[in-house]
Amino acid sequence: MKATTLSPIDNSIVFEQAFADQQLIDSSIKSSRAAQAEWAALSVQQRAAICRSAVNYFTENKTAIGEDITRQMGRPIRYSANEVNGVQERALHMIDIAPQALADINIEDSERCKRLIRKTPLGVVFVVAPWNYPLLTTVNSVFPALMAGNSVIIKPSVQTPLVGEHFTRSFEQAGAPAGLVQALCLNHGSTSELLASGDIDYCCFTGSVNAGQKIEAAIAGTFKGLTLELGGKDPAYVCEDAPLEKTVSELVDGAFFNSGQSCCGIERIYVAKSRYQDFVEAYINEVKQYHLGNPLDHATTLGPLVRADAADWVRKQNQQAIAAGATGCIDSKAFTMDDGSSAYLAPQVLINVDHSMSVMSEESFGPTVGIMPVSDDAEAVALMNDSDFGLTASIWGQDLGRIEQLGNQIQAGTIFMNRCDYLDPALVWTGVKNTGRGASLSQLGYNAFVQPKSFLLQN
Repeated sequence: MKATTLSPIDNSIVFEQAFADQQLIDSSIKSSRAAQAEWAALSVQQRAAICRSAVNYFTENKTAIGEDITRQMGRPIRYSANEVNGVQERALHMIDIAPQALADINIEDSERCKRLIRKTPLGVVFVVAPWNYPLLTTVNSVFPALMAGNSVIIKPSVQTPLVGEHFTRSFEQAGAPAGLVQALCLNHGSTSELLASGDIDYCCFTGSVNAGQKIEAAIAGTFKGLTLELGGKDPAYVCEDAPLEKTVSELVDGAFFNSGQSCCGIERIYVAKSRYQDFVEAYINEVKQYHLGNPLDHATTLGPLVRADAADWVRKQNQQAIAAGATGCIDSKAFTMDDGSSAYLAPQVLINVDHSMSVMSEESFGPTVGIMPVSDDAEAVALMNDSDFGLTASIWGQDLGRIEQLGNQIQAGTIFMNRCDYLDPALVWTGVKNTGRGASLSQLGYNAFVQPKSFLLQN
């Protein structure tokens, strides 16, 4: 059987690839283990040199990689190449901090005794990557796993298979041991069987809650580690002292960049009552500036969703909310590419919403956002926490102390002040509740990829 990638631009075939059979999977595991043994014998500095060279591949091929991303998942081409910039930022940071993050923890070094904790690699790390940010989400796992001395097998999304080829090619050209970084085209059944086999030593998964539950069930009983980054319904709170122009601009971008297909995109906004009317008016005007069109056109600022059924889900949420009393502030007829049934979907801003509506409680993953007024901080916090998810939350205002205290009360892995929809590689990336478990990036992100080993050496 073949995996076929259809472009959301025009439903044309972008790529076809045969699913890996068991023989190929077995040989990949075998070569991955052989490469890992060779790689682990290198010093951290030697690994860093090869990893830096691999990063250079992405930088040198930025334009072509960006076009690949656009054709596969529909992001406007004017933005796609910027994902490579994020690859460079995150990968180089994780490489830079590796010597400190992976250093021995020395407890005692005396004439009598030497005691230390050494961080040793796990073996083969399996990375199950999503399609919405196919480079960036994969980088979060690949580079720290490699720097820690592991080998990596990537399962790219069927929607963005060329990303796997770019990763394997980058390390081949960098002079890494053969088989150190591989990509496998796997169907759901083969993925589950590989996890259940115990042949991999750690799995990093990014995707939906439903898929995460299946991954967790498949790996159960193998005693292998698992990181899950799942859904989000990320909120923003606009305080009464927030600077209006900057706040509106950033929150429009946070909600509609990548057609809203971001795990940490803004999906619900709470605004202090005294600023509500001004905020909504300015927000609507900003959203109306978007141009929905073919993402290969450099004038396009809003491309199609990844599939027509993904757009249909958002349409359904909008329609249900309006039927329940919400007001849609954007006329979809002004966006001529939205024919009501394709992957091309006009942006929407909803007011008069509440948490009984799906659009304010279930992940949309599309270009829609609901805006509610709040009377005070307590109401804002209660509404922000009224969710099954907890990836990020952003607060907009000028009182750092107040916002830090609010952040202590909000159930989320990252608290932003006057920023949203961004990963700082020096800070840990994690979530609570149904957003998943585990952590990536920062020094803490290395903990997933090592096995601590104690030494007590006594004279």
